[in-house]
Amino acid sequence: MLVVECHCHIKGSAMRYLLCTLGIVLAAAAIGTPAKAQNYPWCAQYGGPGGTNCGFTSFEQCMQTLLGMGGFCVQNNWYQPPPGPHQQKSQTQR
Repeated sequence: MLVVECHCHIKGSAMRYLLCTLGIVLAAAAIGTPAKAQNYPWCAQYGGPGGTNCGFTSFEQCMQTLLGMGGFCVQNNWYQPPPGPHQQKSQTQR
């Protein structure tokens, strides 16, 4: 919990009052900004008692992170691509 203490006196200088008001406004804006979860398409499932990290942009990046540690990579079921046009990945037929 953030506690903002301000000793602004009406009789005090205008600059002190302005800085105090600005500080309160900035603190309120910072508190009101919601945190965003990671939104990447690949997740690393670490081996053993490890956890999960969904912070990878490609399967290759995920696998390189797991080298020597064990685990596997899976697609993030919660991934939502950013709005706008997206590049289509070409699939080579064999």
